[in-house]
Amino acid sequence: MAAHSETDLSEALRAVESLIAKCEKAVLKLAPGAAQHTLLVRRIAALKIARDLIEERLDATR
Repeated sequence: MAAHSETDLSEALRAVESLIAKCEKAVLKLAPGAAQHTLLVRRIAALKIARDLIEERLDATR
């Protein structure tokens, strides 16, 4: 696995957090049970996992 710099990880974290916020805002406009709603809920969960992993890696580099 390639090593990533602290700068790369910080930029990735900022991008992932932005995507989470946008998805959380968009999911409120969709009807529960709709395919798009389910997709966004699952996408948010995946992005939160990615955020946690990036944060762990950042903590390890500091």
